[in-house]
Amino acid sequence: MMWLSGGFVFRRGTSVYHRLDPRVKLLISALLFTTTLLAKYLYELGLVILFMVALSVVASILRRIARTMALTATFSAFIFLINLFVSRNFATSELYALRFVAIVASTSLFFLTTSPDELEQVMKTFRLPRDVVFAFVTAVRFIPVMMLDTLQIMDAQKSRGLELEKGNILRRARNMVPILIPLVVNSVIRSGELAEAMESRGYGAVARPTSLVEYRTSWRDRFVALAAVVLFILTAYSFYFVLPAELA
Repeated sequence: MMWLSGGFVFRRGTSVYHRLDPRVKLLISALLFTTTLLAKYLYELGLVILFMVALSVVASILRRIARTMALTATFSAFIFLINLFVSRNFATSELYALRFVAIVASTSLFFLTTSPDELEQVMKTFRLPRDVVFAFVTAVRFIPVMMLDTLQIMDAQKSRGLELEKGNILRRARNMVPILIPLVVNSVIRSGELAEAMESRGYGAVARPTSLVEYRTSWRDRFVALAAVVLFILTAYSFYFVLPAELA
């Protein structure tokens, strides 16, 4: 579990992809997300996933993307079984399951290469309400923290003799209580500390606070954004007109 949780934690990098404007990285992930929805066949989704893997190699996050996809595969298998039970169509079930993996990978590509501070600046450029931006960024920042807290509490309770993998479903659910209680208590304590820190820094005292960092798009960012849009248009055209005609 600790190995899997590392796939959701942002770490600063020095790759070319890390140095891109976060708005460009958001555009690339949004286009990849849309492309996965446009794909109608397994081989199309496979091509999109291969492209994401190539981007992960460029960004030097291949192992971490692999961890994310390994965890996603568990839920993907569940989606496959539910769709197979409902639709009785093996190909459609495979498509939905693989699409879920591709969607998670496209979003992970953005969050693994973009710090919460960069995410906050991106959301501010869209002129979203400050409280909404703060709540979303705080949630993103604390998800991996709570995940690590959960793993640490689980290890601590196991060392005290708690058996989480034994017994029926009801017993296993009851065994989760010693995990949830300290997790909730830690979250409440951390929320109080965060509120005090915000108050001491004057959060909300100024209607329009200024920002220390202002992003300026370079020629490299513009080129990458333009290339991403052109590639997206070509891919969508190929999915709908070129590849189906060749396979017919």
